Amino acid sequence: MMNALKYFFLFCLFVSFATTINAQSITWTEVEPGIWKGVIGKPEEFDLLKAAGVQPYHAGLQQMPKAGFPLAQEEINARVQDGKTYLRFPLERKEQLFGFGLNFQTVFQRGKVLTLHVDNYAGKDNGRTHAPTPFYVSSKGYGVFINSARYINVYAGTAVRRESKVPPEVKDRNLDKTWSSHPYSDGVEMLIPAAGVEIYVFAGPTTLDAIRRYNLLNGGGCLPPRWGLGFTQRMQRLTDAKGVEDEAKAFEEKGYPLDFIGLEPGWQSKSYPCTFEWDKTRFPDPKGFVQDMLKKNIRLNLWTNPYVSPEAPVYKSILPLSGSHTVWNGIVPDISMPEARKIFFGELEKDKIDIGISGYKMDEVDGGDNYLWPDVAVFPSGHDAEQMRQTYGLMMQRYTSEIYHQRNQRTFGLVRASNGGGSSFPYVIYNDYYDHRDFITALVNSGFAGVLWTPEVRSSKTGEEWLRRFQSNVFSPMAMINAWASGTKPWSFAEVADQVKTMANLRMQMMPYWYSEFAKYHFQGTPPFRAMYLEDGFVTADAKSENKKTNLEENPYEEAITKEVKDQYMAGEYLLVAPVFAGQTSRKVILPKGKWYDFYTGKYAGNGEVITVTPGMDKIPVYVKDGGVIPMMPVMLHAPKAGQKIDLEIRYYGEKPGTYALYDDDGETYNYEKGEYSFRQINVQKVNGRIKGAITSAIKGKPDNVGKVAFKQMTDN
Repeated sequence: MMNALKYFFLFCLFVSFATTINAQSITWTEVEPGIWKGVIGKPEEFDLLKAAGVQPYHAGLQQMPKAGFPLAQEEINARVQDGKTYLRFPLERKEQLFGFGLNFQTVFQRGKVLTLHVDNYAGKDNGRTHAPTPFYVSSKGYGVFINSARYINVYAGTAVRRESKVPPEVKDRNLDKTWSSHPYSDGVEMLIPAAGVEIYVFAGPTTLDAIRRYNLLNGGGCLPPRWGLGFTQRMQRLTDAKGVEDEAKAFEEKGYPLDFIGLEPGWQSKSYPCTFEWDKTRFPDPKGFVQDMLKKNIRLNLWTNPYVSPEAPVYKSILPLSGSHTVWNGIVPDISMPEARKIFFGELEKDKIDIGISGYKMDEVDGGDNYLWPDVAVFPSGHDAEQMRQTYGLMMQRYTSEIYHQRNQRTFGLVRASNGGGSSFPYVIYNDYYDHRDFITALVNSGFAGVLWTPEVRSSKTGEEWLRRFQSNVFSPMAMINAWASGTKPWSFAEVADQVKTMANLRMQMMPYWYSEFAKYHFQGTPPFRAMYLEDGFVTADAKSENKKTNLEENPYEEAITKEVKDQYMAGEYLLVAPVFAGQTSRKVILPKGKWYDFYTGKYAGNGEVITVTPGMDKIPVYVKDGGVIPMMPVMLHAPKAGQKIDLEIRYYGEKPGTYALYDDDGETYNYEKGEYSFRQINVQKVNGRIKGAITSAIKGKPDNVGKVAFKQMTDN
């Protein structure tokens, strides 16, 4: 008996010793105001931030409020064992979690098990998505980012440790109806298949502040050219030069705005895999064609994927710099290598960007597993297939953006994959999925993931569906019809063509507002489209406790926010957008605390309550917070050019004094990085029932694109 006790005691000592040597103490360093970096083990040389290659926007970070470390450091646990890193972060009982990438069906992430893995979205929020950003934020006002280019397993408040500080209550399933198969968990745990990793922790004090710090660490959000916020039409796959010219002419003749046209695979001589050379039968004179379209104020964007055809001019030179496996019989350039980049991106520049192409659509850099390179693939750089999968979309964005940056010419394009570190890249994510409701949920979640998302319009079964999709698309980062397969036009459904034109014109009228909001994304890190949970006055729902019950009769507002709010969102500083879906005649809208007004009429809508609205077919419900200031411009067919003076109508809503920071620069170059920009302050207040408005003068030596300014009182006494 004594020997048994002796061996048991020694075994316990061994286990304790083994645990101790594997445990890692984390030293935290404040690398930017309110941002701390911790290092565990030996992080890999190739990670997300290195792949993105961005630098923090220090000036923006210096303007953030001071804050201390937002978590109990001693409760952040880490260990490295068997070449893997195990992490645990504390989680309070009433905390809700958001983020972990671009999710399409859920906003609340507490209680989820995820594998963060770049992939095409397949209809389930399981971590496999176009931007599986390993960044999450808490309703308690902090954020966590794991800087690893690996597939990361996440247990977001699901796993229960034996020695938990706050263990769940043990219940008898036989007799206790409150028994749950998902007992309370007080931690977020992660497994990274690497022998070390960098961790970043972001302070608030608010959840939005933590997101802002994350975006600013990644260089600040992207600032598109003004024309990028206009309207875009993507052509059918095999359209030729005349077809593009005819399309642009039809838009002009019918009075629909248009700023850039997307050419799909047929511009190339062959695709899947790609040759990256113009098809001479469809585009016999590419330079003349591109330049002619530019003279008509229409820019062109080219589709491509990175898989190189054996018939491509660069095939032989890039073959030794490619991975071991092909995609659609095309080789995969190892663009993490400078030599491969010089050849590959040089080909995207030669006779494309060189002759005036304004941007790219980067397709199929996400998944799926049955056609993309497998995880057993090898690449000449030594980066393995998993790392390449997690970063290929990032690198495609980075290196095309650099070409345009070197030319001092802004671009705005589309991409199928991104990841942590990609906030500043001028690209919008899209996919082949097409559920309208889930598209809006993705737009809500994009603000947590450091990416932009477009709920693009492709086709519809009815005019009603077409209009409803178009309405929400207008209130998104990129207003776009993707007619790759359908050939649809804005006027394809004659019964709603007038309403569609009205919405397209509204997009153009609101350009001063959209452009200013994207400037705030860049300079301040504030996502232009974001969840209601980031809005002051919107009560964040606590994570459900084990015994929580809600009395609907007593508090319908509490019930509304206890459920995920994933079908309405904030657009910029002042607007709340609540899309309507085909088949709906009415919907509920949850208004944050404070007075809110109808965007179209200025009429009072409510204050911290759930309202039911019946907007009719013509309108998407939009509401403006009290004191809201919305700068508008006249309807135009194309975005304003650099130096073009534009008259403004400043719309004012509500009763409170209103302010707005109107951004101005040349709209096309990167000269704003040299200080060639300004924020002009707009102030509006009511005096004896009438509004009095003013805008600060243009700064001498700065761009000044503002013409006459008029103020419009939207809310009557």
